[in-house]
Amino acid sequence: MNLTTNKKASIALIGECMIEIQQHANGTMVQGFAGDTLNTAVYLARLSKVHGHEVQYVTALGDSDRFSQAMLQQWQAEGIGCDYVRRLPGKLPGLYNIDVDANGERSFTYWRGESAARQLLEGDEFDAQLESLLSFDYLYLSGISLAILPDASRHKLLAWLTRARARGAQICFDNNYRPRLWRDAAQARHWYEQVLRITDIALLTYEDECMLWGDSNEEQVFARCRELAISEVVLKRGHEPCLVETSAGRQSISAIAVEPHLVVDTTAAGDSFSAGYLAARLQGGCTPADCATLGHRIASTVIQYRGGLIPLDAMPEICTGD
Repeated sequence: MNLTTNKKASIALIGECMIEIQQHANGTMVQGFAGDTLNTAVYLARLSKVHGHEVQYVTALGDSDRFSQAMLQQWQAEGIGCDYVRRLPGKLPGLYNIDVDANGERSFTYWRGESAARQLLEGDEFDAQLESLLSFDYLYLSGISLAILPDASRHKLLAWLTRARARGAQICFDNNYRPRLWRDAAQARHWYEQVLRITDIALLTYEDECMLWGDSNEEQVFARCRELAISEVVLKRGHEPCLVETSAGRQSISAIAVEPHLVVDTTAAGDSFSAGYLAARLQGGCTPADCATLGHRIASTVIQYRGGLIPLDAMPEICTGD
């Protein structure tokens, strides 16, 4: 895989970071910070650091609480740009708790009703900063990014993404469907379809597609994406090979096998895969198969550690530039 290029690409990821509480088997609780788009941003920044590509995170935080300040410091230490982090007086980040079963599968409990990120696009104070994002090469959001916003902000986001795409930006969408964040599946399908119609790279988890659309096989996913004119569709299937469809056809790229006893937590497996896929894309000169291979490599490492973000020294060598 050739990851060398002289062009410095830019990507902005839009979403929400939350306070993460994880309970270990011995009863101790560990606090960290994570969220689907933030997880992807961190791994992207780690992968892209040696090449100097710009990774910006777009969200809203409180203006004076210690959690918001600690988040900013952590992101900056990871090499993530925070030029587009909106600070809202008196607001706080959301919070969630992870429970992990004996097989490494996780379940979540959320407290996010008053999260600052829900108000990211409210009013016009942030509009000037959004305008400057129109020049970015890639813009990334997830189904959760969409779900946490009120309808007026969703309309605003879609209009802005449409303008950015007209200016040459590639829109990347990770489905990350969470039923509890939507009134019902019909509401989610409506908004997903609006975003998918302007999406260039769709990073879709097959299980989520089945939950949202009622699909019973992969062909239904690809048929819908062709109808929506999505030029690049990546179907993530856990430990099974992922499927990538472009105008050149469809490819199956094998996942990297991990012994079951080494799988301790699947949190951020899909987020880190997306980071690997897009990091290879930012480098230029990589085929979809190259991109998926790097995605699999990152994800196969992440599931061997607890929490959404693994230690920096646990990253595979290809990610550190060694």
